[in-house]
Amino acid sequence: MSRTDEVINSIKRMILEGVLKPGDRLPVEKDLAESLGVSRSSLREGISALSLLGVVNTRQGDGTYITKLDVTQLLAPLGFVVDLEGRGNARHVHTIRRVLECEAARLAATRITDEALLQARELLDEATRIAGEAPQYHERIIEIDIHFHRIIAVHGGNPILVGLIDAFAGRTVRGRLWRSLHEEGADRRTHEEHLAIWRALVARDPERARIRMANHLVGVEESLYALADDEPLSEQGPH
Repeated sequence: MSRTDEVINSIKRMILEGVLKPGDRLPVEKDLAESLGVSRSSLREGISALSLLGVVNTRQGDGTYITKLDVTQLLAPLGFVVDLEGRGNARHVHTIRRVLECEAARLAATRITDEALLQARELLDEATRIAGEAPQYHERIIEIDIHFHRIIAVHGGNPILVGLIDAFAGRTVRGRLWRSLHEEGADRRTHEEHLAIWRALVARDPERARIRMANHLVGVEESLYALADDEPLSEQGPH
Protein backbone atom coordinates (compact mmCIF):
# COMPACT_ATOMS: atom_id res chain seq x y z
CA MET A 1 0.00 0.00 0.00
CA SER A 2 1.35 3.41 -0.97
CA ARG A 3 1.65 6.29 1.50
CA THR A 4 -1.12 8.08 -0.38
CA ASP A 5 -3.41 5.08 0.09
CA GLU A 6 -2.54 5.07 3.79
CA VAL A 7 -3.67 8.70 4.05
CA ILE A 8 -6.93 7.95 2.24
CA ASN A 9 -7.72 4.87 4.33
CA SER A 10 -6.74 6.55 7.60
CA ILE A 11 -9.03 9.52 7.05
CA LYS A 12 -11.86 7.25 5.90
CA ARG A 13 -11.39 5.18 9.05
CA MET A 14 -11.53 8.30 11.23
CA ILE A 15 -14.82 9.22 9.59
CA LEU A 16 -16.28 5.73 10.05
CA GLU A 17 -15.19 5.69 13.71
CA GLY A 18 -16.71 9.11 14.35
CA VAL A 19 -13.41 10.85 15.03
CA LEU A 20 -14.14 13.13 12.09
CA LYS A 21 -17.69 14.21 11.30
CA PRO A 22 -19.30 16.13 8.41
CA GLY A 23 -18.21 19.75 8.60
CA ASP A 24 -15.16 19.08 10.78
CA ARG A 25 -11.92 20.84 9.91
CA LEU A 26 -8.88 18.62 9.49
CA PRO A 27 -5.83 19.33 11.64
CA VAL A 28 -3.20 21.55 10.07
CA GLU A 29 -1.02 19.82 7.51
CA LYS A 30 2.08 19.47 9.70
CA ASP A 31 0.19 17.92 12.62
CA LEU A 32 -1.92 15.60 10.48
CA ALA A 33 1.11 14.36 8.53
CA GLU A 34 2.92 13.59 11.77
CA SER A 35 -0.06 11.81 13.31
CA LEU A 36 -0.45 9.63 10.21
CA GLY A 37 3.29 9.02 9.88
CA VAL A 38 3.52 10.27 6.31
CA SER A 39 5.25 13.08 4.47
CA ARG A 40 3.46 16.31 3.65
CA SER A 41 3.59 15.49 -0.07
CA SER A 42 1.90 12.12 0.53
CA LEU A 43 -0.68 13.84 2.71
CA ARG A 44 -1.42 16.39 -0.03
CA GLU A 45 -1.86 13.62 -2.61
CA GLY A 46 -4.24 11.76 -0.32
CA ILE A 47 -6.25 14.90 0.41
CA SER A 48 -6.43 15.63 -3.31
CA ALA A 49 -7.80 12.15 -3.99
CA LEU A 50 -10.36 12.47 -1.19
CA SER A 51 -11.42 15.82 -2.62
CA LEU A 52 -12.13 14.22 -6.00
CA LEU A 53 -14.18 11.57 -4.22
CA GLY A 54 -16.27 14.23 -2.49
CA VAL A 55 -15.04 13.33 1.00
CA VAL A 56 -13.17 16.55 1.77
CA ASN A 57 -13.26 20.12 0.56
CA THR A 58 -10.25 22.42 0.66
CA ARG A 59 -11.08 26.09 1.13
CA GLN A 60 -8.47 28.57 0.01
CA GLY A 61 -6.81 30.10 3.08
CA ASP A 62 -9.17 28.33 5.49
CA GLY A 63 -8.10 24.69 5.58
CA THR A 64 -9.62 21.37 4.62
CA TYR A 65 -13.03 20.21 5.83
CA ILE A 66 -15.03 17.01 5.77
CA THR A 67 -17.94 17.52 3.35
CA LYS A 68 -21.57 16.81 4.18
CA LEU A 69 -20.81 13.29 2.88
CA ASP A 70 -23.85 13.48 0.64
CA VAL A 71 -24.53 10.04 -0.81
CA THR A 72 -25.33 11.37 -4.27
CA GLN A 73 -22.03 13.25 -4.40
CA LEU A 74 -20.07 10.28 -3.09
CA LEU A 75 -21.60 8.00 -5.72
CA ALA A 76 -20.93 10.47 -8.55
CA PRO A 77 -17.66 8.75 -9.60
CA LEU A 78 -19.78 5.71 -10.46
CA GLY A 79 -21.02 7.74 -13.41
CA PHE A 80 -17.69 7.21 -15.17
CA VAL A 81 -18.11 3.44 -14.90
CA VAL A 82 -21.59 3.81 -16.38
CA ASP A 83 -20.19 5.93 -19.22
CA LEU A 84 -17.59 3.28 -20.02
CA GLU A 85 -20.14 0.47 -19.99
CA GLY A 86 -22.66 2.51 -21.95
CA ARG A 87 -20.34 3.00 -24.91
CA GLY A 88 -20.93 -0.51 -26.18
CA ASN A 89 -23.52 -1.94 -23.84
CA ALA A 90 -26.26 0.68 -23.59
CA ARG A 91 -28.87 -1.99 -22.92
CA HIS A 92 -27.07 -2.84 -19.69
CA VAL A 93 -27.32 0.76 -18.52
CA HIS A 94 -31.03 0.94 -19.31
CA THR A 95 -31.69 -2.40 -17.63
CA ILE A 96 -30.09 -1.28 -14.37
CA ARG A 97 -31.91 2.04 -14.57
CA ARG A 98 -35.20 0.14 -14.88
CA VAL A 99 -34.42 -2.10 -11.90
CA LEU A 100 -33.56 0.92 -9.73
CA GLU A 101 -36.44 3.17 -10.76
CA CYS A 102 -39.09 0.46 -10.50
CA GLU A 103 -38.01 -0.18 -6.92
CA ALA A 104 -38.03 3.56 -6.23
CA ALA A 105 -41.59 3.82 -7.52
CA ARG A 106 -42.67 0.90 -5.36
CA LEU A 107 -41.13 2.46 -2.26
CA ALA A 108 -42.42 5.94 -3.03
CA ALA A 109 -46.03 4.79 -3.30
CA THR A 110 -46.33 4.58 0.49
CA ARG A 111 -43.93 7.40 1.36
CA ILE A 112 -44.46 10.25 -1.08
CA THR A 113 -46.03 13.35 0.43
CA ASP A 114 -49.11 15.15 -0.83
CA GLU A 115 -46.90 18.17 -1.50
CA ALA A 116 -44.58 16.11 -3.70
CA LEU A 117 -47.54 14.63 -5.56
CA LEU A 118 -48.81 18.14 -6.23
CA GLN A 119 -45.36 19.20 -7.44
CA ALA A 120 -45.22 16.20 -9.76
CA ARG A 121 -48.69 16.97 -11.12
CA GLU A 122 -47.74 20.58 -11.80
CA LEU A 123 -44.78 19.33 -13.84
CA LEU A 124 -47.03 17.04 -15.85
CA ASP A 125 -49.52 19.86 -16.42
CA GLU A 126 -46.69 22.03 -17.71
CA ALA A 127 -45.68 19.24 -20.09
CA THR A 128 -49.26 19.16 -21.38
CA ARG A 129 -49.22 22.89 -22.06
CA ILE A 130 -45.87 22.71 -23.84
CA ALA A 131 -47.02 19.81 -26.01
CA GLY A 132 -50.04 21.82 -27.08
CA GLU A 133 -48.53 25.29 -27.43
CA ALA A 134 -44.80 24.85 -28.08
CA PRO A 135 -44.04 21.28 -29.16
CA GLN A 136 -40.57 22.36 -30.31
CA TYR A 137 -39.46 22.82 -26.68
CA HIS A 138 -38.06 19.32 -26.43
CA GLU A 139 -35.32 20.21 -23.96
CA ARG A 140 -37.84 21.54 -21.44
CA ILE A 141 -39.85 18.35 -21.85
CA ILE A 142 -36.74 16.36 -20.93
CA GLU A 143 -36.08 18.64 -17.93
CA ILE A 144 -39.60 17.91 -16.72
CA ASP A 145 -39.02 14.20 -17.30
CA ILE A 146 -35.84 14.27 -15.19
CA HIS A 147 -37.49 16.25 -12.39
CA PHE A 148 -40.54 13.98 -12.32
CA HIS A 149 -38.43 10.85 -11.99
CA ARG A 150 -36.24 12.43 -9.32
CA ILE A 151 -39.22 13.38 -7.18
CA ILE A 152 -40.17 9.71 -7.15
CA ALA A 153 -36.62 8.57 -6.39
CA VAL A 154 -36.19 11.00 -3.50
CA HIS A 155 -39.47 9.95 -1.91
CA GLY A 156 -38.51 6.30 -1.99
CA GLY A 157 -36.73 7.10 1.26
CA ASN A 158 -33.41 5.50 0.32
CA PRO A 159 -30.57 8.00 -0.33
CA ILE A 160 -28.28 5.32 -1.74
CA LEU A 161 -30.95 4.40 -4.27
CA VAL A 162 -31.25 8.08 -5.22
CA GLY A 163 -27.51 8.30 -5.79
CA LEU A 164 -27.49 5.20 -7.97
CA ILE A 165 -30.47 6.43 -9.99
CA ASP A 166 -28.72 9.75 -10.57
CA ALA A 167 -25.62 7.92 -11.81
CA PHE A 168 -27.56 5.73 -14.24
CA ALA A 169 -30.54 7.84 -15.32
CA GLY A 170 -28.39 10.87 -16.03
CA ARG A 171 -26.53 8.86 -18.65
CA THR A 172 -29.72 8.25 -20.65
CA VAL A 173 -30.68 11.90 -21.13
CA ARG A 174 -29.18 12.41 -24.59
CA GLY A 175 -30.85 9.28 -25.89
CA ARG A 176 -34.19 10.39 -24.49
CA LEU A 177 -33.81 13.81 -26.10
CA TRP A 178 -32.94 12.14 -29.40
CA ARG A 179 -36.14 10.08 -29.12
CA SER A 180 -38.17 13.19 -28.38
CA LEU A 181 -36.81 14.87 -31.50
CA HIS A 182 -37.08 11.94 -33.90
CA GLU A 183 -40.02 9.74 -32.86
CA GLU A 184 -43.43 11.12 -33.68
CA GLY A 185 -45.73 11.09 -30.66
CA ALA A 186 -42.96 10.16 -28.22
CA ASP A 187 -43.60 13.12 -25.91
CA ARG A 188 -47.32 12.40 -25.81
CA ARG A 189 -46.78 8.72 -24.96
CA THR A 190 -44.24 9.61 -22.30
CA HIS A 191 -46.70 12.06 -20.78
CA GLU A 192 -49.48 9.45 -20.68
CA GLU A 193 -47.13 6.94 -19.05
CA HIS A 194 -46.05 9.53 -16.48
CA LEU A 195 -49.71 10.21 -15.68
CA ALA A 196 -50.29 6.48 -15.14
CA ILE A 197 -47.34 6.37 -12.72
CA TRP A 198 -48.64 9.47 -10.94
CA ARG A 199 -52.12 7.98 -10.53
CA ALA A 200 -50.62 4.81 -9.03
CA LEU A 201 -48.70 6.95 -6.54
CA VAL A 202 -51.83 8.91 -5.66
CA ALA A 203 -53.60 5.58 -5.06
CA ARG A 204 -50.73 4.57 -2.73
CA ASP A 205 -50.44 1.29 -4.65
CA PRO A 206 -46.83 0.03 -4.58
CA GLU A 207 -47.23 -2.82 -7.05
CA ARG A 208 -49.20 -0.74 -9.51
CA ALA A 209 -46.59 2.03 -9.30
CA ARG A 210 -43.81 -0.47 -9.95
CA ILE A 211 -45.60 -1.96 -12.95
CA ARG A 212 -46.44 1.43 -14.44
CA MET A 213 -42.82 2.51 -14.11
CA ALA A 214 -41.64 -0.74 -15.71
CA ASN A 215 -44.04 -0.31 -18.63
CA HIS A 216 -42.82 3.24 -19.14
CA LEU A 217 -39.11 2.42 -19.09
CA VAL A 218 -39.43 -0.69 -21.25
CA GLY A 219 -41.28 1.40 -23.81
CA VAL A 220 -38.53 4.01 -23.79
CA GLU A 221 -35.87 1.35 -24.25
CA GLU A 222 -37.66 -0.46 -27.08
CA SER A 223 -38.35 2.70 -29.04
CA LEU A 224 -34.74 3.85 -28.73
CA TYR A 225 -33.41 0.54 -29.99
CA ALA A 226 -35.89 0.45 -32.86
CA LEU A 227 -35.14 4.01 -33.92
CA ALA A 228 -31.41 3.81 -34.42
CA ASP A 229 -29.96 0.41 -33.54
CA ASP A 230 -28.53 1.89 -30.32
CA GLU A 231 -26.61 4.65 -32.13
CA PRO A 232 -27.86 7.53 -29.92
CA LEU A 233 -27.38 5.44 -26.81
CA SER A 234 -23.74 4.76 -27.54
CA GLU A 235 -23.17 8.49 -27.66
CA GLN A 236 -24.87 9.23 -24.37
CA GLY A 237 -23.15 11.37 -21.79
CA PRO A 238 -23.94 12.98 -18.45
CA HIS A 239 -26.60 15.64 -18.25
